[in-house]
Amino acid sequence: MEISVELTFSPLQNQFEKPIQEFIKTLRSSGFEILENPLSTQVYGDYTQVMTFLTAAIEKSLGDVDNGLFYMKIVKSDRSDYVPNF
Repeated sequence: MEISVELTFSPLQNQFEKPIQEFIKTLRSSGFEILENPLSTQVYGDYTQVMTFLTAAIEKSLGDVDNGLFYMKIVKSDRSDYVPNF
């Protein structure tokens, strides 16, 4: 099953940029299709593969900060080719 995942990582600390950058670098090296924008990052691929990868990546990122939040949305379909039609 193909999925689209939108992620936002918010370290709750003064030095928040480096943990976010490290998480994005991890996503970029994953081999999945990744789209980035200033507010979130999207990951596209097979459900089991993406979720297995994200479980480890999120655990590591949360372990690297004292406190942090992850916001995640999952859509059952690959929406990487979405183009507004209005």
